[in-house]
Amino acid sequence: MPRIRDIAQVCKSKNAGPFMVTIDVLFEDPGLYRRVKATGVLSAALFARLYGVAEGDVLFTPYDTASAFKATLPRLVPAGDFGDTDVYGAQQHAPLLDVEVPI
Repeated sequence: MPRIRDIAQVCKSKNAGPFMVTIDVLFEDPGLYRRVKATGVLSAALFARLYGVAEGDVLFTPYDTASAFKATLPRLVPAGDFGDTDVYGAQQHAPLLDVEVPI
């Protein structure tokens, strides 16, 4: 079964302010995007589970015209605070890379 890292052209994360992080998953092929979307694997529930936050705190949006998914969720440690290991939020997409998609 392919993983996100195998099928997405872009999977990236960045700060959305000091208390939030946003994760983008983009597909070059709109047909592949539609197949991934139809599985329901990428969802607010998945991001909540992967990142240890409440599902209600995850803003998850599929963007059909861009063949992309976006999730914005709270950071467990504010950017730059003690214990923060990624001040820019640039490595937060890593747990998503190994998610398998049954397409």
